[in-house]
Amino acid sequence: MTEPVIDKTQLRDASSLILVRRDNPNGPSVLMGQRGAGAAFMPSKYVFPGGALDKGDWSIPLAAPLSDTCARRLAAEAPEGIGPALAAAAVRELWEETGLLFGQEGVWPGPVPEDWQGMAAFGFRPSAAPLHFMFRAITPRGRPRRFDARFFLADAAEITGDPEDFSRACDELSHLHWVPISEARRLNLPFITEVVLAEVQAILHASGEHIALPDSLPFFDNAGERATFRRIA
Repeated sequence: MTEPVIDKTQLRDASSLILVRRDNPNGPSVLMGQRGAGAAFMPSKYVFPGGALDKGDWSIPLAAPLSDTCARRLAAEAPEGIGPALAAAAVRELWEETGLLFGQEGVWPGPVPEDWQGMAAFGFRPSAAPLHFMFRAITPRGRPRRFDARFFLADAAEITGDPEDFSRACDELSHLHWVPISEARRLNLPFITEVVLAEVQAILHASGEHIALPDSLPFFDNAGERATFRRIA
């Protein structure tokens, strides 16, 4: 598979991961952190863990794959093989920015990419099985950075380790904490994050004990001259 050339001046593929805890007496909560005031993209905003797809994410040996439904939806209007790469990016960004892990114990087959060496040293390989693809949005034109972002929803109960332990996190996000969804909109949020939170609430309301995806998911498409909204079946 040919890896794409990454150009930061162009639209870039990206992944964000919404972790949900349902053991909070005040209702479901999500993990959020604050971007630095000097960040080029969304400074000082509270966001979910996430970031751009790296070239190395295309060749990560996942310990468990995405569901067939998520893989099919991610493949729509996208390069071949991007689904597993986006899932790997989501798990990697979660690990880097929070120190939390979706993985299975195991030895990596072959050389370990630099960004993944910490996880490998910990004795784990990344797993995409807990991830549910639930939202896609392309950044509007005119922004300093533009992303084709895919949002994944996952249950914190499937994390390996303590969901309160952020000791292995890098310093990219500050004020990491679990925020009740009912209170999250009081934070300084990007518009698209508010929209995603509303969708998360709807999914959780319709789900039982386990996360259940709707028949289609929202896609805010700003790739062209005119913004369009459609759904991915």
